[in-house]
Amino acid sequence: MADITKEQVLETLKTVRGPDLEHNIVELGMVSDVFISDGKVYFSITVPAERAKDLEPMRLAAERVIKEMPGVKGALVALTADKKAGAPTARPTPPQAAPHGHSHSRAPAPQQPPRAAKAGVPGVKSIIAVASGKGGVGKSTTAVNLALGLLANGLRVGILDADIYGPSMPRLLKISGRPTQIDGRIINPMENYGLKVMSMGFLVEEETAMIWRGPMVQSALLQMLREVAWGELDVLVVDMPPGTGDVQLTMAQQVPLAGAVIVSTPQDLALIDARKGLNMFRKVEVPVLGIVENMSYFIAPDTGARYDIFGHGGARKEAERIGVPFLGEVPLTMGIRETSDAGTPLVAAEPNGVVAGIYREIAANVWKQVASSPQRAAPSIVFE
Repeated sequence: MADITKEQVLETLKTVRGPDLEHNIVELGMVSDVFISDGKVYFSITVPAERAKDLEPMRLAAERVIKEMPGVKGALVALTADKKAGAPTARPTPPQAAPHGHSHSRAPAPQQPPRAAKAGVPGVKSIIAVASGKGGVGKSTTAVNLALGLLANGLRVGILDADIYGPSMPRLLKISGRPTQIDGRIINPMENYGLKVMSMGFLVEEETAMIWRGPMVQSALLQMLREVAWGELDVLVVDMPPGTGDVQLTMAQQVPLAGAVIVSTPQDLALIDARKGLNMFRKVEVPVLGIVENMSYFIAPDTGARYDIFGHGGARKEAERIGVPFLGEVPLTMGIRETSDAGTPLVAAEPNGVVAGIYREIAANVWKQVASSPQRAAPSIVFE
Protein backbone atom coordinates (compact mmCIF):
# COMPACT_ATOMS: atom_id res chain seq x y z
CA MET A 1 0.00 0.00 0.00
CA ALA A 2 1.28 3.46 -0.90
CA ASP A 3 2.42 5.76 1.88
CA ILE A 4 -0.11 8.24 3.24
CA THR A 5 0.46 11.80 2.07
CA LYS A 6 -0.18 15.14 3.72
CA GLU A 7 -2.58 15.98 0.91
CA GLN A 8 -4.67 12.88 1.67
CA VAL A 9 -4.75 13.78 5.36
CA LEU A 10 -5.85 17.35 4.66
CA GLU A 11 -8.48 16.15 2.21
CA THR A 12 -9.87 13.82 4.87
CA LEU A 13 -9.86 16.61 7.47
CA LYS A 14 -12.10 18.67 5.20
CA THR A 15 -14.93 16.46 6.45
CA VAL A 16 -14.56 17.94 9.96
CA ARG A 17 -16.60 21.07 10.56
CA GLY A 18 -15.06 24.04 12.30
CA PRO A 19 -16.54 25.98 15.22
CA ASP A 20 -18.75 28.04 12.85
CA LEU A 21 -20.40 24.79 11.61
CA GLU A 22 -20.25 26.16 8.06
CA HIS A 23 -16.63 25.68 6.99
CA ASN A 24 -14.23 22.83 7.62
CA ILE A 25 -11.12 23.08 9.80
CA VAL A 26 -8.79 23.06 6.77
CA GLU A 27 -10.59 25.96 5.06
CA LEU A 28 -10.51 27.90 8.33
CA GLY A 29 -6.71 27.50 8.53
CA MET A 30 -6.89 25.71 11.88
CA VAL A 31 -4.70 22.70 10.99
CA SER A 32 -0.96 22.89 11.60
CA ASP A 33 1.69 21.36 9.39
CA VAL A 34 1.06 17.61 9.14
CA PHE A 35 3.84 15.20 10.11
CA ILE A 36 3.67 11.54 9.07
CA SER A 37 6.04 8.85 10.31
CA ASP A 38 5.76 5.06 10.28
CA GLY A 39 2.05 5.20 9.47
CA LYS A 40 1.30 7.59 12.33
CA VAL A 41 -0.09 11.06 11.69
CA TYR A 42 0.71 14.04 13.90
CA PHE A 43 -0.86 17.51 13.75
CA SER A 44 -2.51 20.12 15.94
CA ILE A 45 -5.64 22.23 15.59
CA THR A 46 -5.37 25.87 16.60
CA VAL A 47 -8.40 27.14 18.53
CA PRO A 48 -9.21 30.20 20.69
CA ALA A 49 -7.85 29.61 24.18
CA GLU A 50 -11.18 30.30 25.87
CA ARG A 51 -12.95 27.66 23.73
CA ALA A 52 -10.39 24.86 23.99
CA LYS A 53 -12.51 22.78 26.38
CA ASP A 54 -15.70 23.20 24.33
CA LEU A 55 -13.95 22.17 21.11
CA GLU A 56 -12.57 18.87 22.40
CA PRO A 57 -15.28 16.96 20.41
CA MET A 58 -13.92 18.57 17.25
CA ARG A 59 -10.42 17.27 18.10
CA LEU A 60 -11.81 13.80 18.71
CA ALA A 61 -13.67 13.91 15.38
CA ALA A 62 -10.47 14.87 13.55
CA GLU A 63 -8.54 12.11 15.29
CA ARG A 64 -11.24 9.57 14.46
CA VAL A 65 -11.47 10.32 10.73
CA ILE A 66 -7.67 10.12 10.37
CA LYS A 67 -7.45 6.82 12.26
CA GLU A 68 -10.10 5.41 9.92
CA MET A 69 -7.96 6.19 6.84
CA PRO A 70 -6.56 3.05 5.15
CA GLY A 71 -2.91 2.56 6.09
CA VAL A 72 -2.99 4.81 9.17
CA LYS A 73 -1.66 3.05 12.29
CA GLY A 74 -2.41 5.86 14.69
CA ALA A 75 -2.93 9.59 15.10
CA LEU A 76 -1.70 12.14 17.61
CA VAL A 77 -3.93 15.22 17.45
CA ALA A 78 -3.87 18.09 19.92
CA LEU A 79 -5.61 21.40 20.40
CA THR A 80 -3.21 24.33 20.41
CA ALA A 81 -4.54 27.52 21.95
CA ASP A 82 -2.63 30.38 20.36
CA LYS A 83 -3.21 34.03 21.12
CA LYS A 84 -4.40 35.66 17.90
CA ALA A 85 -2.01 38.13 16.31
CA GLY A 86 -3.08 41.66 17.01
CA ALA A 87 -5.63 40.60 19.61
CA PRO A 88 -6.02 43.29 22.26
CA THR A 89 -4.57 42.52 25.64
CA ALA A 90 -6.74 43.35 28.62
CA ARG A 91 -5.22 46.00 30.85
CA PRO A 92 -6.43 47.09 34.29
CA THR A 93 -8.59 50.21 34.03
CA PRO A 94 -7.00 53.07 36.01
CA PRO A 95 -9.22 54.45 38.78
CA GLN A 96 -10.92 57.68 37.72
CA ALA A 97 -10.40 60.88 39.63
CA ALA A 98 -13.24 61.93 41.90
CA PRO A 99 -15.50 64.64 40.46
CA HIS A 100 -14.68 68.22 41.46
CA GLY A 101 -16.08 69.08 44.87
CA HIS A 102 -16.28 65.48 46.03
CA SER A 103 -13.92 63.49 48.16
CA HIS A 104 -10.47 63.03 46.65
CA SER A 105 -10.22 59.48 48.01
CA ARG A 106 -10.10 56.93 45.22
CA ALA A 107 -11.91 53.66 45.05
CA PRO A 108 -9.54 50.75 45.64
CA ALA A 109 -8.11 49.31 42.45
CA PRO A 110 -9.76 46.03 41.49
CA GLN A 111 -7.80 43.07 42.75
CA GLN A 112 -6.13 40.86 40.18
CA PRO A 113 -7.73 37.42 40.03
CA PRO A 114 -5.59 34.70 41.59
CA ARG A 115 -3.37 32.86 39.15
CA ALA A 116 -5.01 29.66 38.02
CA ALA A 117 -3.18 26.52 39.03
CA LYS A 118 -1.82 24.58 36.07
CA ALA A 119 -3.16 21.09 35.63
CA GLY A 120 -0.84 18.43 36.95
CA VAL A 121 -0.39 14.89 35.69
CA PRO A 122 -2.87 12.35 37.11
CA GLY A 123 -1.23 10.16 39.74
CA VAL A 124 2.08 12.07 39.74
CA LYS A 125 2.91 13.87 42.99
CA SER A 126 6.00 15.84 41.91
CA ILE A 127 7.63 16.72 38.58
CA ILE A 128 11.34 17.55 38.37
CA ALA A 129 13.03 18.98 35.28
CA VAL A 130 16.66 18.09 34.57
CA ALA A 131 18.16 20.77 32.35
CA SER A 132 21.40 22.21 31.02
CA GLY A 133 22.30 25.42 29.25
CA LYS A 134 24.20 23.58 26.52
CA GLY A 135 24.57 20.10 25.07
CA GLY A 136 27.41 17.71 25.75
CA VAL A 137 27.45 17.96 29.55
CA GLY A 138 25.93 14.52 30.19
CA LYS A 139 22.45 15.78 31.12
CA SER A 140 20.49 12.75 29.89
CA THR A 141 22.87 10.30 31.58
CA THR A 142 22.51 12.33 34.77
CA ALA A 143 18.70 12.35 34.44
CA VAL A 144 18.55 8.56 34.04
CA ASN A 145 20.85 7.84 36.96
CA LEU A 146 19.08 10.46 39.10
CA ALA A 147 15.77 8.72 38.38
CA LEU A 148 17.29 5.35 39.27
CA GLY A 149 18.82 6.90 42.41
CA LEU A 150 15.38 8.15 43.49
CA LEU A 151 14.00 4.66 42.78
CA ALA A 152 16.79 3.05 44.83
CA ASN A 153 15.90 5.41 47.68
CA GLY A 154 12.42 3.90 47.82
CA LEU A 155 10.35 6.23 45.61
CA ARG A 156 8.03 5.37 42.71
CA VAL A 157 9.61 7.01 39.67
CA GLY A 158 8.95 7.67 35.99
CA ILE A 159 11.03 9.50 33.40
CA LEU A 160 9.84 11.55 30.44
CA ASP A 161 12.19 12.21 27.54
CA ALA A 162 11.17 15.77 26.60
CA ASP A 163 13.82 16.10 23.90
CA ILE A 164 11.43 15.87 20.96
CA TYR A 165 14.17 16.41 18.36
CA GLY A 166 16.83 14.12 19.84
CA PRO A 167 15.27 11.53 22.16
CA SER A 168 17.82 9.38 23.97
CA MET A 169 15.89 7.37 26.56
CA PRO A 170 15.21 4.33 24.32
CA ARG A 171 18.96 3.82 23.92
CA LEU A 172 20.01 4.81 27.46
CA LEU A 173 17.44 2.45 29.01
CA LYS A 174 17.71 -0.30 26.37
CA ILE A 175 14.03 -0.17 25.44
CA SER A 176 12.72 -0.99 21.99
CA GLY A 177 9.31 -1.50 20.45
CA ARG A 178 6.13 0.56 20.48
CA PRO A 179 3.94 1.40 23.48
CA THR A 180 0.40 0.03 23.59
CA GLN A 181 -2.72 2.16 23.89
CA ILE A 182 -5.79 1.97 26.13
CA ASP A 183 -9.03 2.61 24.21
CA GLY A 184 -7.01 4.10 21.36
CA ARG A 185 -6.12 7.21 23.37
CA ILE A 186 -4.15 6.73 26.62
CA ILE A 187 -0.64 5.36 26.09
CA ASN A 188 0.92 2.76 28.36
CA PRO A 189 4.47 3.83 29.24
CA MET A 190 7.37 1.54 28.48
CA GLU A 191 9.32 0.16 31.44
CA ASN A 192 12.78 -1.04 32.37
CA TYR A 193 14.85 -1.23 35.57
CA GLY A 194 11.68 -0.37 37.51
CA LEU A 195 11.26 3.00 35.76
CA LYS A 196 8.18 3.95 33.74
CA VAL A 197 9.38 5.69 30.58
CA MET A 198 7.90 7.74 27.76
CA SER A 199 9.79 9.18 24.79
CA MET A 200 9.08 10.38 21.28
CA GLY A 201 11.74 7.82 20.36
CA PHE A 202 9.14 5.09 20.96
CA LEU A 203 6.76 6.65 18.43
CA VAL A 204 9.06 7.45 15.50
CA GLU A 205 12.07 5.75 13.94
CA GLU A 206 15.48 6.71 15.35
CA GLU A 207 16.66 8.14 12.01
CA THR A 208 13.53 10.28 11.51
CA ALA A 209 14.25 14.01 11.39
CA MET A 210 11.66 15.83 13.48
CA ILE A 211 10.89 19.11 11.73
CA TRP A 212 8.24 20.66 13.95
CA ARG A 213 7.30 24.21 14.80
CA GLY A 214 6.67 25.37 18.37
CA PRO A 215 2.94 24.53 18.59
CA MET A 216 3.56 20.95 17.43
CA VAL A 217 6.32 20.49 20.01
CA GLN A 218 4.03 21.84 22.73
CA SER A 219 1.18 19.55 21.70
CA ALA A 220 3.33 16.42 21.56
CA LEU A 221 4.97 17.20 24.91
CA LEU A 222 1.69 17.80 26.75
CA GLN A 223 0.18 14.62 25.32
CA MET A 224 3.21 12.60 26.42
CA LEU A 225 2.73 14.10 29.88
CA ARG A 226 -1.02 13.91 30.36
CA GLU A 227 -2.18 11.12 28.06
CA VAL A 228 0.14 8.44 29.44
CA ALA A 229 -0.97 5.94 32.10
CA TRP A 230 1.80 6.76 34.56
CA GLY A 231 -0.04 5.20 37.49
CA GLU A 232 0.88 6.37 40.99
CA LEU A 233 4.31 8.04 41.01
CA ASP A 234 6.11 9.97 43.73
CA VAL A 235 8.17 11.77 41.13
CA LEU A 236 8.39 12.16 37.36
CA VAL A 237 11.84 13.15 36.12
CA VAL A 238 11.73 15.15 32.89
CA ASP A 239 14.87 15.05 30.75
CA MET A 240 14.77 18.44 29.04
CA PRO A 241 16.52 19.26 25.77
CA PRO A 242 19.56 21.52 26.17
CA GLY A 243 19.16 25.28 26.02
CA THR A 244 16.20 27.55 26.63
CA GLY A 245 13.53 27.02 23.98
CA ASP A 246 9.97 25.88 23.29
CA VAL A 247 10.04 22.81 25.53
CA GLN A 248 11.38 24.71 28.55
CA LEU A 249 8.78 27.46 28.15
CA THR A 250 5.98 24.94 27.65
CA MET A 251 6.98 23.10 30.83
CA ALA A 252 7.16 26.36 32.78
CA GLN A 253 3.85 27.64 31.40
CA GLN A 254 1.75 24.48 31.46
CA VAL A 255 3.13 22.22 34.19
CA PRO A 256 3.43 22.74 37.97
CA LEU A 257 7.12 21.87 38.29
CA ALA A 258 8.43 21.08 41.75
CA GLY A 259 11.77 22.43 40.56
CA ALA A 260 14.68 22.13 38.17
CA VAL A 261 18.08 20.46 38.48
CA ILE A 262 20.83 22.12 36.43
CA VAL A 263 23.66 19.94 35.08
CA SER A 264 27.02 21.51 34.26
CA THR A 265 30.68 20.61 33.94
CA PRO A 266 33.42 22.50 35.85
CA GLN A 267 34.44 24.53 32.79
CA ASP A 268 33.86 28.28 32.75
CA LEU A 269 32.14 28.11 29.34
CA ALA A 270 29.75 25.40 30.52
CA LEU A 271 29.03 27.43 33.65
CA ILE A 272 28.16 30.50 31.59
CA ASP A 273 25.61 28.41 29.70
CA ALA A 274 24.35 26.90 32.95
CA ARG A 275 23.66 30.43 34.23
CA LYS A 276 21.35 30.97 31.25
CA GLY A 277 19.31 27.94 32.28
CA LEU A 278 19.30 29.05 35.90
CA ASN A 279 18.15 32.55 34.97
CA MET A 280 15.42 31.21 32.71
CA PHE A 281 13.88 29.05 35.42
CA ARG A 282 14.11 31.88 37.93
CA LYS A 283 12.45 34.26 35.48
CA VAL A 284 9.48 31.93 35.08
CA GLU A 285 9.35 31.29 38.85
CA VAL A 286 10.39 27.64 38.82
CA PRO A 287 12.47 26.75 41.92
CA VAL A 288 16.04 25.72 41.17
CA LEU A 289 16.68 22.62 43.28
CA GLY A 290 20.41 22.82 42.74
CA ILE A 291 23.40 22.21 40.48
CA VAL A 292 25.12 18.90 39.66
CA GLU A 293 28.75 19.08 38.55
CA ASN A 294 29.10 16.31 35.98
CA MET A 295 32.50 15.10 34.67
CA SER A 296 33.84 16.70 37.83
CA TYR A 297 37.12 14.77 37.75
CA PHE A 298 38.61 11.76 35.98
CA ILE A 299 39.66 8.53 37.70
CA ALA A 300 42.28 6.63 35.70
CA PRO A 301 41.05 3.01 35.35
CA ASP A 302 44.55 1.54 35.58
CA THR A 303 46.02 3.47 38.50
CA GLY A 304 43.03 5.01 40.23
CA ALA A 305 44.76 8.38 40.07
CA ARG A 306 42.51 11.44 39.94
CA TYR A 307 42.85 14.12 37.26
CA ASP A 308 40.91 17.39 37.11
CA ILE A 309 40.70 17.42 33.32
CA PHE A 310 38.09 20.17 33.10
CA GLY A 311 39.13 22.02 36.21
CA HIS A 312 37.27 21.30 39.42
CA GLY A 313 34.79 22.91 41.78
CA GLY A 314 33.43 25.48 39.35
CA ALA A 315 29.82 24.38 39.75
CA ARG A 316 30.10 24.32 43.55
CA LYS A 317 31.46 27.87 43.58
CA GLU A 318 28.74 29.00 41.19
CA ALA A 319 26.06 27.45 43.39
CA GLU A 320 27.47 29.25 46.43
CA ARG A 321 27.69 32.52 44.51
CA ILE A 322 24.07 32.55 43.41
CA GLY A 323 22.63 30.91 46.51
CA VAL A 324 21.32 27.57 45.24
CA PRO A 325 22.12 24.13 46.67
CA PHE A 326 25.10 22.22 45.32
CA LEU A 327 23.81 18.68 44.82
CA GLY A 328 27.02 16.76 44.20
CA GLU A 329 30.00 15.89 41.98
CA VAL A 330 29.89 13.03 39.47
CA PRO A 331 33.28 11.83 38.23
CA LEU A 332 34.10 11.03 34.62
CA THR A 333 34.66 7.28 34.50
CA MET A 334 34.84 4.66 31.78
CA GLY A 335 32.04 2.81 33.56
CA ILE A 336 29.52 5.62 33.07
CA ARG A 337 30.25 5.82 29.35
CA GLU A 338 30.25 2.06 28.81
CA THR A 339 27.05 1.41 30.75
CA SER A 340 25.29 4.34 29.04
CA ASP A 341 26.25 3.05 25.60
CA ALA A 342 25.07 -0.44 26.55
CA GLY A 343 21.71 0.79 27.86
CA THR A 344 22.45 -0.33 31.42
CA PRO A 345 22.81 2.87 33.52
CA LEU A 346 25.45 2.69 36.22
CA VAL A 347 23.01 2.83 39.15
CA ALA A 348 21.31 -0.28 37.71
CA ALA A 349 24.49 -2.02 36.49
CA GLU A 350 26.60 -1.45 39.63
CA PRO A 351 24.13 -0.51 42.38
CA ASN A 352 26.71 -0.95 45.13
CA GLY A 353 29.50 0.90 43.33
CA VAL A 354 31.04 4.20 44.40
CA VAL A 355 29.52 6.23 41.56
CA ALA A 356 26.06 4.70 42.09
CA GLY A 357 26.37 5.84 45.69
CA ILE A 358 27.10 9.37 44.47
CA TYR A 359 23.97 9.37 42.31
CA ARG A 360 21.87 8.06 45.20
CA GLU A 361 23.21 10.86 47.41
CA ILE A 362 22.39 13.44 44.73
CA ALA A 363 18.90 11.93 44.48
CA ALA A 364 18.50 12.24 48.26
CA ASN A 365 19.59 15.89 48.11
CA VAL A 366 17.13 16.60 45.31
CA TRP A 367 14.25 14.92 47.11
CA LYS A 368 15.09 16.82 50.30
CA GLN A 369 14.66 20.07 48.36
CA VAL A 370 11.37 18.90 46.85
CA ALA A 371 9.96 17.64 50.15
CA SER A 372 10.80 20.89 51.97
CA SER A 373 9.36 23.24 49.30
CA PRO A 374 5.66 23.98 48.85
CA GLN A 375 4.26 22.97 45.48
CA ARG A 376 3.64 26.03 43.31
CA ALA A 377 1.36 26.77 40.43
CA ALA A 378 3.27 27.43 37.24
CA PRO A 379 3.33 31.03 35.99
CA SER A 380 1.17 32.35 33.20
CA ILE A 381 3.26 33.47 30.23
CA VAL A 382 1.76 35.75 27.60
CA PHE A 383 3.63 36.45 24.39
CA GLU A 384 2.86 39.96 23.11
